[in-house]
This record gives sequence, C-alpha cells and structure tokens, in this order.
Amino acid sequence: SQSKVCSVRKRSDFSCTGQWDVIVETAGKQKSYVFDGIMVCSGLYSDPFLPLQNFPGIKRFKGQYIHSLEYKNPEKFRGKKIVVVGIGNSGTDLAIELSHVASQVFLSTRRGAWIWNRVWDNGMPVDTVLFTRFNAVLTRFYPTFLINRWAENKLNARFNHDVYGLLPQHRFLSHQATFSDDLPNHIISGRILIKPNVREFTETSAIFEDGTEEDLDVIIFATGYTTFSFPFLENNSTVLDSQCSMFKFVFPPQLEKPSLAFIGILQPVGATIPTSELQSRWAVRVFKGLNKLPSVSGMMDDIRKKREKIEKEFLNNPRDTCRVQYVDYMDEIASEIGVKPNLLSLFLWDPKLAKDIFFGPCTPYQYRLQGPGKWAGARRAILTQRERIIKPLRTRTLSHDQPPYSVPFWLKSICAVLLFVLTLIIIKG
Repeated sequence: SQSKVCSVRKRSDFSCTGQWDVIVETAGKQKSYVFDGIMVCSGLYSDPFLPLQNFPGIKRFKGQYIHSLEYKNPEKFRGKKIVVVGIGNSGTDLAIELSHVASQVFLSTRRGAWIWNRVWDNGMPVDTVLFTRFNAVLTRFYPTFLINRWAENKLNARFNHDVYGLLPQHRFLSHQATFSDDLPNHIISGRILIKPNVREFTETSAIFEDGTEEDLDVIIFATGYTTFSFPFLENNSTVLDSQCSMFKFVFPPQLEKPSLAFIGILQPVGATIPTSELQSRWAVRVFKGLNKLPSVSGMMDDIRKKREKIEKEFLNNPRDTCRVQYVDYMDEIASEIGVKPNLLSLFLWDPKLAKDIFFGPCTPYQYRLQGPGKWAGARRAILTQRERIIKPLRTRTLSHDQPPYSVPFWLKSICAVLLFVLTLIIIKG
C-alpha cells in the first residue's frame, strides 16, 4: 500500500540532535517516526500549474479540459479535436501521441521553442555527443552569441523553425529547449497544426491571438508545474526561506544541523539521474559528518552568485531558476565529495583514459575512478561505453563491417596536445 508523508518537522532538541519528527499516513492511519536525516526527492513535477485566469472564457467552455498530469492514454480522445497549450517536452509528446487517434491536434505556444533532436549526428544519442568536458571548456571560452548562432543554425538545418511556425522570440541559450525527434514530421504531414497563444475560449472553440478560430472538443494544459512545492515541510524560514534558498541546490543554508537535503530539485541541461546520484552521495557524507558545509554566510554568498548568473543568462521564467550546466554541476558536486577526476594526472599516467574522459560523454563512471565510492571497474566501463552504445543497434551483421569511426594518428596527436594545454588552463583557472 502507498504511504503519504503528512509532515516533516524539526524536533524540539533539533539544535543538538538534528533529528526530525515525520508523520506518515498508510491505509488511513497515521504513525510518527523519528529520523536523523531527511532527503526530499519529490522532484519538480508534483504540483501542477494551471493558470486558468490567463484564459478568458475557459469556464464557459462546454468540452473537457485537463492538465497534462491527468493524461494517461490516448484512447479516450479518439476522433476528438484537441488543443494542447504549451510546447515543453510534455506538451510536445502529448500532441504527437494524440495526433495518431485524434481528428485534429493543435499545439498552442506563446513564444515558440527551439526543438532539439535526441538522435544527433551519425545517429548517436545527443547527450553522448554534446555533453562532454571538451564542449564544456569551449562553452566557457566561446562568446555566447557564437554558441547561440551555431546551435540555431544547427537546429534550423534540420528544419526551418520559421517556416514551421516554431521560431521563438528568445535565443537558444536563454531558455530551456524542447526535445522532440517527431514533431517536424507530424507538422509537415498536417497531423499537428502550430497555433499562437489562445486569446479566449468560447463554448465550443478557441480564438487565437492571430484572430483564427478552431472548434474544439478537448483542451489539455501542458503548462508545467509549480517549481518548488513541499507542503509537508514545516513553515519555518530556517528550513526553507521564501526564496527556497539551497546551497548548490541541495542544502538549506540556515539550518542549525545539516540533516535535510533536497535531491533532484534542479533542471540540468543534460541527464537528471546522474546529478541526483552525486547529490545523494554528497548528502550522505554530510549527514555522517564526513564532509563539512561552509559557514552560513559562505553558503548564502554562493547562492547569491548563482542567482545573479541565472538572471543574467536566462529568461525570467520559473523553469530556468534552477537550471545548471550538466558537466559543470557534476564536477562542482564531485569536488565536494573528492571524486572529480584528475585530468592532469590521468594525462600523464593514463592518456588513453584521459582522452575518453575529456572528449567522450561525461558518464557517472568518471566519478568512480577515485575517492569515496571508488569502483575498480570504472576505467574499463569508460573505455568500452562507446561499444555498448552501438551494440544494441547492430542487429544485422554486415559482410564488410567497418568500425564506425576511425581517428587518424595525426588527429589523435593534436588532440592529445590540446588536451594537455586545456588541462593546464583549467587547473590554473
């Protein structure tokens, strides 16, 4: 049976023990527990955001309207005319799935979006190609406008966002992009029609900001979630202040004892699970007293700097308030634990591994090479991960099978020199 956490409160002797009173409800019965440490892993997608006040006429609409959280399967929407409001990942995935059974699907967006594809160059997963240490270094040194230009040209080469009605009002790096390999195919086939923001709803239709009107049976609001929602936590500024301040998005800085940690309450530009794993490893070590946190003022200073950086780089949008760059954040937390790979040492003593760590995908194995939680199989796992990515794809044996990628010796040599120079720059920086 499911259990619901009703409340998490500091004990009266918290300043000495760091313990928490937790009330859990199971099968209608409540029970109280005492815990030495709490990890909040409820994520960012638990409290749906449904801004009905922004859509005049919604109350008189005679059809059905739901939040995307309530959607389970497409069958009940067969033959319907549907508008999906919102072009994030959920809204786009819903529109695509529904388009196979619906009479017509409209996808409404206020500001448009840049659409990434998960399958990148040479058919490789996008994160294995883009989220590398080499690219992270380039990002630090390249001007933002050049990165924006490269990314936008790359995505427009796949399909022209202007022609498809998706061209956003913001630059690529300013706001979270949407992942979808199928959306352009469904637009060009007419299964999905892109529409601007809804101006108002009538009893049976939606009137959009461009003046067009479409008859509807169903409205699905893919309008996201309240970024921070922890109704079970006591309303105490030392637990969580009004700005939900968290040191490195994990620890509330004002607590007398660091026995509360938030896991996965962030939006990495990359995979979420590896960042959550590193956060958990760090939290456990802090709980056990193996790692110490900085002073309150030191933590607040770090939080302030991160907020200023986010405000400078991104749009004023709740989705971007806890956005982090994947490799940079992984290294930041790994440094706290003592498991960040030492590139200079590896370059000198294990150049083959150093090359794969620097130019290859930044997978969690890299944080098992040294320090707490060291794993003897990490090196081999890193050196063979490319083979494991390709293996499931090779279900047909080719008579003239060639390695998918062969690097000339001269290029390897140049890369090795570059690796060494960049490593020195990083260390001195």
